[in-house]
Amino acid sequence: MEKRIIGQVKRVNGPVIEVMGITDAEMFELVRVGEENLIGELIKLETDSAVVQVYEDTTGIAPYDPVYGEGMQLSVELGPGLVGTIYDGIQRPLEAIRDLSDIYIQRGITVPSLNREKKWHFVPAVKAGDQVSGGMVLGTVQETENVLHKILVPPRDNGMLESIVAEGDYTVEEVIAVLKTDDTHKKNLFLMHRWPIRMQRPTRQRLPLDIPLITGQRVIDTLFPVAKGGTVSIPGGFGTGKTMTQQAVAKWCDADMIVYIGCGERGNEITDVLTEFPQLIDPRSGRSLMERTILIANVSNMPVSAREASIYTGITLAEYFRDQGYHVAVMADSTSRWAEALRELSGRMEEMPAEEGFPAYLPTKIAEFYERAGRMETLNGESGSVTIIGAVSPPGGDFSEPVTQHTKRFIRCFWALDRHLANARHYPAISWLESYSEYLSDMSTWWEREISAQWLTDRTEIMELLHREVRLQQVVKLVGPDALPDTQRFILEVCNLFKNAFLQQNAYDKIDMYSTVQKQVRMLHVIVAYWQRGSEAIKNGATLVKLKKMKVYQDIIKMKFSIPNDNLDGFDKLEARLERAMDQLEALHA
Repeated sequence: MEKRIIGQVKRVNGPVIEVMGITDAEMFELVRVGEENLIGELIKLETDSAVVQVYEDTTGIAPYDPVYGEGMQLSVELGPGLVGTIYDGIQRPLEAIRDLSDIYIQRGITVPSLNREKKWHFVPAVKAGDQVSGGMVLGTVQETENVLHKILVPPRDNGMLESIVAEGDYTVEEVIAVLKTDDTHKKNLFLMHRWPIRMQRPTRQRLPLDIPLITGQRVIDTLFPVAKGGTVSIPGGFGTGKTMTQQAVAKWCDADMIVYIGCGERGNEITDVLTEFPQLIDPRSGRSLMERTILIANVSNMPVSAREASIYTGITLAEYFRDQGYHVAVMADSTSRWAEALRELSGRMEEMPAEEGFPAYLPTKIAEFYERAGRMETLNGESGSVTIIGAVSPPGGDFSEPVTQHTKRFIRCFWALDRHLANARHYPAISWLESYSEYLSDMSTWWEREISAQWLTDRTEIMELLHREVRLQQVVKLVGPDALPDTQRFILEVCNLFKNAFLQQNAYDKIDMYSTVQKQVRMLHVIVAYWQRGSEAIKNGATLVKLKKMKVYQDIIKMKFSIPNDNLDGFDKLEARLERAMDQLEALHA
C-alpha cells in the first residue's frame, strides 16, 4: 500500500514521538518515521496530534521530519516459511537481515517476514464453485517433515471460489485462488495472509481443559500438571533455572509446535537458545527441534518498544497454527521484561504510575495476553490449543512484586522456582510447597482412563507426606532428628527418597532426562508402596535402620536411571522384590 504523509514530528522522547498536524490516521496504525523509514505504531490519537512508539533507535530524528502512514495495523505475515525461522519482536527475519547488514541491524531496514522467492508445493483441498468461509482449508503445503502447513481462508473472508490453481509450486505472493465475495467484489487469495498482532484470532468456541500437556518432567506431570490450552507462570530469581525449565519443556512436551519468545532477556541467554535449539533432537521424529519451532529473539539491548510488541507477535503466530488444528506451546521468557517495557513507555508518555511505577493498566495487559490461551474449536471445526508458559523474573526473587502477583490472578498453574533447591543442584528447582495446579480435578478423569486409576490416590498421599514433613522439619531444627520416634523419622526418610529418586531429574542422563507418564505412575506407586508397607512394619516392631538397609531400598533410589521408558516390566520385578523384602522383615517381628 502506498505510503502517505499523515503528520510531522513535534517532539522526540526516546522511542516515544509526538506527531503534529495529524490527518487521516487511525489508532494502532503502522507508520514510518523520517527519511530512514523507522517502523512505529500510533498508540495515542487526539484532534490534531498523536503519539507514536518507534520500534527502532530514534537517534537523528528531528522536529518537522515527516511521518508516513501505512494504512494498516501492525500485523504479521502468516504462511509457509514460518517454521524454523528466527524473528525479532516485530517479525523481521534476523538471518535475512544479517545478510544485508553489518554487525548491527541497520535502521529502517525492510525485509519481508516470509521468503518471496521460495516456491512451495501446494495441494488444493477444494475446487472452483465451492462455498468457503473464514478458517476453512484451501489446501496444504508440506513445510517440514513434521509440519503439514494448512493454507487457510483469512478469518474475515467468505464467499464462492471462482477459481483455484492446480497442484504445483507457488511463491507466497502468487495468486492461488479467487474468491467471489458477492456479485460485484472479488478477492485474490495467496499462500499467506496478514493478521493484526493485538487482535485475537476468532474461533467457534472454547473447549474444556481436560487433556494434559505431557512434558516428561516428573515434578510437573505428576504434581503440578498443565492442560493443553492452559496458562502457567514460572517465577524465580536469577539463576534458579527459568530458561532451563522452559527449554526442557519445549524439547520434551507433546505439543505439535513451539513458539519461543525471548523477550528482553540477556544476549548470552538468547545466544544459548539460538545455538542449542537447532542441535536438539526432537524425540518423536529424530530430527532437529527447529523443524517444529519458531524463535522470536528480542534481547535487552534491542529497542524497548519492540520488546513490548514481541509477545503479541509470538501469540499471534501460535494462534495461526492452532487454527490449523495443532497444539502449540508458547514459551515467553520473560514477561517481567515485557512489563518493564510497558513501564518505560508509560513513563515517557507521562501517564500516572501505579505500584512500583508500573502503569495502572498492567493487570489488564497481562490478562489480555493470558486470555489468548485455550483449547478451541477452530472455524473449520478442528480442535487446537495454545498453552502459554510465561517466565517471571521478580527482582530479588520477591514473589510479592506486582508482575508476579497480577500474573497469579490470571493463570491456573504456578511453578515457583526455589533458590535453595537451585543452590543444592536440585533441578528442576520447582518448589513443591509454593507451586500449585488448578487443572488437577479437570484432568483426573484423563489420567484414570488413559494411565492409571491409582494415580490421583498416590499423588494425594505423597503430597500429604510432603506437608507433614515441613512441620516435622520445624521440630527437627529445635530438638534434632534423634528425638523423633521412628514413625516420624520414617516420614522424613520417605520424603527425602521421593525428592531424590523422583522429583530430581538429570537433564544429561539418556534415561532420566525424560519420563513417560506410564513410568512416572509406576515410580510414584513404588515409593507410596514402600511408605505404606514400611509404616506397617514399624508399627509391628521393625526399625528404621533395617528398612534402610534393605537391598531393595537402593534399587528404588536408582530406578529412575535403571529402568528405561520402554521397559516397564522392570517395575513389576521391583515391586515383587519390595513385597518379598517387606514380608521377610515383618516375619522377623511377628
